Amino acid sequence: MDFWKLFIVALMPVLKVLLITAVGTVLAINRFNILGETARKNLNIMVFYVFSPTLVCSSLAETITLKNVVILWFMPLNILLTFVIGSVLGLLVIKLTRVRHHLQGLVLGCCAAGNLGNLPIIIVPAVCTQSGNPFGDVNVCYKNALAYASLSMALGSVYIWCYAYNLVRVYSPKITNEVKVDDGSMINQESSIKTDPENPTTSSTGLALVSADDRSQTEDHVKHFEIQYAVRDGQVEEVPKEKTLMNQLKTLLQKINLKVLFTPSTIGAIVGLVIGIVPQFRKLLIGDKAPLRVVEDSVVMVGYACIPVMTLLVGANLIKGLTGLVKQLPLIVGITVVRCIALPAIGVGVVKGAVRFGLIHPDPLYKFLLLLQFALPPAVAMSTITQLFGAGEGECSVIMFATYSCAAISVTLWSTFYMWLVLALMREENV
Repeated sequence: MDFWKLFIVALMPVLKVLLITAVGTVLAINRFNILGETARKNLNIMVFYVFSPTLVCSSLAETITLKNVVILWFMPLNILLTFVIGSVLGLLVIKLTRVRHHLQGLVLGCCAAGNLGNLPIIIVPAVCTQSGNPFGDVNVCYKNALAYASLSMALGSVYIWCYAYNLVRVYSPKITNEVKVDDGSMINQESSIKTDPENPTTSSTGLALVSADDRSQTEDHVKHFEIQYAVRDGQVEEVPKEKTLMNQLKTLLQKINLKVLFTPSTIGAIVGLVIGIVPQFRKLLIGDKAPLRVVEDSVVMVGYACIPVMTLLVGANLIKGLTGLVKQLPLIVGITVVRCIALPAIGVGVVKGAVRFGLIHPDPLYKFLLLLQFALPPAVAMSTITQLFGAGEGECSVIMFATYSCAAISVTLWSTFYMWLVLALMREENV
């Protein structure tokens, strides 16, 4: 198949995303103000708690079986590699552009987390429906594409909300307006504490003001000392290394917030996998003859709202990105190069290496999706995450505007090249 035909096949799904994004942008302009700031925040909450988990759950329950899980075992590793490589490249961007501390989580998240949800589930099945697609029978291709894209969406959701969510949370500025005094009461720093001009770090009440960062560092040093040393009979003794490691592990486990790890999308993915894999649940909920099929149908109807809503929100959030484009230019260029050039190129080496060692299921459509996972723009969920924490919203909008504008071209070109590469690999295997 010649390059031009592959280009047309790759272009059509990207155009669909662009059209829906453009509608979201129009709805957000001041003249209409349908997707204003309040509406966007409310929709983001709906996506986080309702639309995303139901879409992940229903897609996995319908398309993933135990056999599929065994065949597609490499996909979780492939997505993990996109996050690891993206994080390393993100650290390089931070080093070169000297990003401010409170934006470092956003930069790392955008470099590591690609749009593994609504773009693959739009692009990959749509490629199968194009006349002259390189992946064989339309019906078989579409069914497999939906299964692969659903698993990609579910795994991507777990990685994004477990990793990128916590990155933004950790780097978000923590502002505390209250300080505890000796009698246990609370006073407001801004209104009640006056700084002594001769000693800026001490208030007129004699209370030393300590920043949240200094306080947390002091507590960490104390805990580190307590882990490594023990006081017995007035003497300081070093704790054996085995006990030190155990104490450090206990401290780490105490800091883990399970509520953060098990986000609604993660729970939806777990429920969907259980329904799809366990035959008893599958017979009960999935299929025309299932006794409780109305439950699954209802979940599917709610979940289908996720893709258009998230894509509309991308377009609506781009409005804010137009104003700060020049100011954040070095940062934007760095993230755009990572997501649109560096990662897709590295992905070719990763997937070709996996094919060479026989780690990947031979289906060419599956290989195409694994390659595509490296070439996607930042996850739409990054906009939701920044709005949930109220940190870096403007910068995130600028990044989304720039990367998605470039992705309209880069995803099309990389998709074309990936299809050509998959066909070439298939010919090599048949020789």
